[in-house]
Amino acid sequence: MRWFWYFILYSALGFLLEITFARLIGHPKRDRKCFLLLPLCPVYGLGALLILRAAGPGHGPLWVFFAGGLAATAAELLMGLFYRYAVGVEFWDYSDLPGNVAGLVCPQFAAVWGLLALALAYRVHPVIDALAAAIPDAFGPPAAILLLCDALVSSAALRRTGTTEVLKWYAV
Repeated sequence: MRWFWYFILYSALGFLLEITFARLIGHPKRDRKCFLLLPLCPVYGLGALLILRAAGPGHGPLWVFFAGGLAATAAELLMGLFYRYAVGVEFWDYSDLPGNVAGLVCPQFAAVWGLLALALAYRVHPVIDALAAAIPDAFGPPAAILLLCDALVSSAALRRTGTTEVLKWYAV
């Protein structure tokens, strides 16, 4: 159950990171959530899980940077392909950056993910691990049901409209 909570907590942290990044660079798309109700960016949850697996204990910072950056980039590519082809929307587009692959990944952000992998492995994960360990097991099934329901409804709404704007129900 702990890995489920890692996914949820890192998806929530990713959402906060996205909002902060959008505001810092003055990006016009300030809302960065990927679900209708839950404030989560699952690409970060998946990326963190892959980083934790790839960077594992006992590896030095150079390994964590490269393996973690590659793992997060793989998560970004997989989620980007899923959103593009299964759901019919795009949450990000790196087409204007040199070296991009299908506008979904690029070397510049792969390097950023490597730096974030270092922060995750050495600073953030010990805190997240303690938080996940403190969540009672009884909360898992209701949280999983809520996540699944929101993911299904969100995917259907995104697929139906073809735009991420449908997630801004509160802006109407």
